[in-house]
Amino acid sequence: MCLGIPMQIVEINGYVANCEAKGIHRDVNLFMMQDEALAVDDFVVVHVGSAIQKITPQEAQTAWELYDQMLAAD
Repeated sequence: MCLGIPMQIVEINGYVANCEAKGIHRDVNLFMMQDEALAVDDFVVVHVGSAIQKITPQEAQTAWELYDQMLAAD
């Protein structure tokens, strides 16, 4: 099973964005979303180091709530 991780864009430099989730920062490749208008503070789903989908802040929050429940059940 593969999971996409919701992350918030902190900085964009060409096709690379510095993104943050739960205090962790990662450089994320934006090449697959080059036709999408992305900006600082947008949320994206990150899979294997690449942004694959833009999502709303509410969708990101819901995903993290589900992930937190899965981790708590372990």
